[in-house]
Amino acid sequence: MKDPLRRKHTLIIDLEKLNTLNAEGCPACGRKFTLGEIAVLASGPWEGGPRVVHESDAVWDPKTNTFLERKFYSLSDPVRSAPAGR
Repeated sequence: MKDPLRRKHTLIIDLEKLNTLNAEGCPACGRKFTLGEIAVLASGPWEGGPRVVHESDAVWDPKTNTFLERKFYSLSDPVRSAPAGR
């Protein structure tokens, strides 16, 4: 990951974050975080701004220079969510 803007939104789950975040789990998939796992700050359908989600549940949007929750990303642009061949 060479993009400094992308790196700014990425974090590694340490013990303090693990204890804080696992009370609710990942807002994107509902799974708990694990120690040493890579997570990102991503926007999604929830209120209150970006939240920490698993890196695999987020997509980097170069237009906004932010991570978006994967399902939210596919719904936010009709061109990306349109079936192929249209």
